[in-house]
Amino acid sequence: MNPRTEAWPRIALIGGGQMARALIGGWVARGAPASSIAVADPIAAQREWLAAAHPRVRLCAENEAAVRDAAVWVLAVKPQFLEAAVRPLAGIATRERPLVISIAAGVRGGDIGRWLGGATDVVRAMPNRPALIGAGVSALYAGAEVAAAPRALATRLIEAVGSAVWVEREAQLDAVTAVSGSGPAYFFLLIELLEAAAIAEGLDAAVARRLAIDTAAGAAALAQNSGDDPPTLRQQVTSKGGTTAAALAVFDEADLRGIVARAVAAAARRAREMAEEFGSAGRD
Repeated sequence: MNPRTEAWPRIALIGGGQMARALIGGWVARGAPASSIAVADPIAAQREWLAAAHPRVRLCAENEAAVRDAAVWVLAVKPQFLEAAVRPLAGIATRERPLVISIAAGVRGGDIGRWLGGATDVVRAMPNRPALIGAGVSALYAGAEVAAAPRALATRLIEAVGSAVWVEREAQLDAVTAVSGSGPAYFFLLIELLEAAAIAEGLDAAVARRLAIDTAAGAAALAQNSGDDPPTLRQQVTSKGGTTAAALAVFDEADLRGIVARAVAAAARRAREMAEEFGSAGRD
């Protein structure tokens, strides 16, 4: 079915930050009526910013006003604010039974479900920052009680800003957060370091930046489209005794593989800590 002609549900977003704006843009581009979307954000400047981009979206200062009559609620607030945002909505959730999609890192679906009274389908989604330009990748998880239809709807809504995959266990979202959620920052750091190294080798700053960014983009596109796996692609670039081999030897000497593994493990550990810190298991 053409996504532009398929029926769209009424959607409410709790939180009006950049990810909310990206999702709205993706939905509208795929045919969702802007008038069917409501956003709640207590900050007037955020509402004004969204109004400038999407003037037909209904903007609210109160969460209760935004979720009224909405079939889908997207929770787009920071993890530390999520409980306070959703607990007052439990009565509405119990009565209306919306599909709830949370993009808050770390907070377990079971906690969200309890805060909302236990009567709603909850899907967790972990998007990443390239969703802002429609190039994100998101992982989704839902418990076994969530049926195929709400899963399909969640997939459709999240794919409006990029690709989406499902994971089988909620604990795997911690690894997703560490790899793809935080991952863009790792690549931005590498681009930053390549640019600085190029300047140190005598290249003009503008040229250095262009080379670093376009090399990263080209390498990612090749990895995505060539059909070869990353180790094979790396080997194809690496001639014995050549310049690439000299650079990779430095990476090996510095234990880059170990550094990356420890960095991802640290991010995953922090995601687990956030679940304990901002969840309410055992405190209800």
